[in-house]
Amino acid sequence: MKALQSLSWQFLSVFFLFPLPGSAQDAASILRKVDQNLNSKNRVMESEMIIHGRRNSRTIVSKTWAVGDQQAFTEYLSPAREAGTKMLKLEDQLWIYSPSTDRIIQISGHMLRQSVMGSDLSYEDMMEDRSLSELYVARLEGREVLDGREVYVIVLEARVEEIAYQKQKLWVDAERFVPLRQEMFARSGQLLKEVVLSDVRKAGDRWFPSTMVYRDVLKDGKGTEFRIREISFDVEIPGHIFTKASLRK
Repeated sequence: MKALQSLSWQFLSVFFLFPLPGSAQDAASILRKVDQNLNSKNRVMESEMIIHGRRNSRTIVSKTWAVGDQQAFTEYLSPAREAGTKMLKLEDQLWIYSPSTDRIIQISGHMLRQSVMGSDLSYEDMMEDRSLSELYVARLEGREVLDGREVYVIVLEARVEEIAYQKQKLWVDAERFVPLRQEMFARSGQLLKEVVLSDVRKAGDRWFPSTMVYRDVLKDGKGTEFRIREISFDVEIPGHIFTKASLRK
């Protein structure tokens, strides 16, 4: 009997000292490490978006300046048809300037769900820069091996009302703490989008995926490939960039 009591006490000690992998505390810690990699005070990025259509593909090159999750300015550099188009985000507002019409249009409401230049990304996708920890409650579902990398499988449930995806599922690299796969769901549970992230590189003291392939599962097509050509974190950005006057310059 004493031996049984001793064994039970040892089991309980291990249980409380080393929580099960599915505990909310473990999942939250993993998500915070993901946020530390993906979020920054500010960043400057040059990227290309390859939109794979039914018959052909086209590549759009842009440069983006961003401060936290409240301010972002993007200028499209090529091809000629899109060159000079600019986007400005200030908190939850978004404006687009078109050089062909010399007009500034505000994108709001249901228009935010529209595709950006025919890609698999919506304006909502591009607007949402808040940390995942701020938006979701995390639950660790288990561990797997994905493309030769050990990953944590994390399920995220929205903690805020106004959000594009009520639920997400992440496959997070267990060593570098960056997502390698992502699924986004509607409130009904329907899968809306899939993202495959790759080409993980070291940028300063953080790991960052430089290639992301988005696929809107509700539409035909081969997806949209987003490649980061260059990126710099925590650099000085002039404040005048984030003004409506900059859209016409």
